[in-house]
Amino acid sequence: MKIASKLPKVGTTIFTVMSQLAQRHNSVNLSQGFPDFDCSPELVGLVNSFMKKGFNQYSPMMGVKELREEIAQKTEDLYGSVYHPEKEVTVTAGGSEAIFSAIASVINPGDEVIIFEPAYDIYRPSIELFGGILKAVQLKSPDFQIDWQEVRNLISHKTKLIVLNNPNNPATSVLMENDFRELIQIVQNTDILILSDEVYEHIVFDGIQHLSISQFPELKERSFLTASFGKLYHITGWKIGYVLAPDILTKEFRKVHQFNAFCVNTPIQYAIAEFLKRKEEYLSLSAFFQQKRDFFMDGLSQTKFKFVKPKGTYFLLGDYSEISNDNDVEFSKFLTEKYKVTVVPVSAFYENSPDQKLVRFCFAKKEKTLEKAIELLRRI
Repeated sequence: MKIASKLPKVGTTIFTVMSQLAQRHNSVNLSQGFPDFDCSPELVGLVNSFMKKGFNQYSPMMGVKELREEIAQKTEDLYGSVYHPEKEVTVTAGGSEAIFSAIASVINPGDEVIIFEPAYDIYRPSIELFGGILKAVQLKSPDFQIDWQEVRNLISHKTKLIVLNNPNNPATSVLMENDFRELIQIVQNTDILILSDEVYEHIVFDGIQHLSISQFPELKERSFLTASFGKLYHITGWKIGYVLAPDILTKEFRKVHQFNAFCVNTPIQYAIAEFLKRKEEYLSLSAFFQQKRDFFMDGLSQTKFKFVKPKGTYFLLGDYSEISNDNDVEFSKFLTEKYKVTVVPVSAFYENSPDQKLVRFCFAKKEKTLEKAIELLRRI
């Protein structure tokens, strides 16, 4: 049987490869981006209570009304931006489904899409799957700042979409107001759309305020905003997120969503709707992860690694240039096999990676997990 692959360059993700290697060598796995600590027992209790109350069948395609209303209220409270719960808020099966369905809803063969690398690995294959043409802007260590003139040079009459990730995984950088002002100038008087991946919106450090695409009316009117409760409440395995978009975009998004996931886990939606009323749970997230970041940075400073101080996300980039001349893939395997700490090579987030000798650590872990990793890394 002959099958013409629609994604011939795509294999098993680097996250799966490294996690399998970690299991094989019984190493401390700081590669995949998920916590190794539990979520709130109150949230689990709420899910259980709604299951017992009989909320166990299909939810409405766009999500349960109570959750959409709470999402809209949260967005208005935080950013002063109003989305209509019925027409502009859609609950999704995680942030990845939100991103995939948004891309699927607007990209046609030949459309050009601008992304910024290092880029989360779902962007490129999703765009290519629907015939989009990638135009990548390379961001480089240590600041990973966007050269907006380079973006302007890539704009053409075929440009359909610009994909942002703010805060950026894995660069750990955040966009500032001048970045949004530059973007406004670029897209004004065009039909260019924006996909703003903001799953780490509540994990920013050192007093930095997250700026959402929704705060800029000139951008909001042409943007999909995607977010994730997995990152918000340490429940990545529950796969629940959402999309905010103006009515005209939401209509197109839901056409795809209804035939992709259709709807999302019903009792979890009701539980999160109730839990969202406890604002302190997400408003304290930055401080919670900053403590873990600072603990891990302090430990890493006692090793031969240099590092890029994260401004956001729960990742940290380690520079191993004083340890090895190997490329980052070989070094990541070496680190797992010999020193029993597993990381992700940053080149995995580029199509044609510059040789930066960087690996990504995830510090969304228990303190004892981070302590063990630091102890092992000190031996290098």
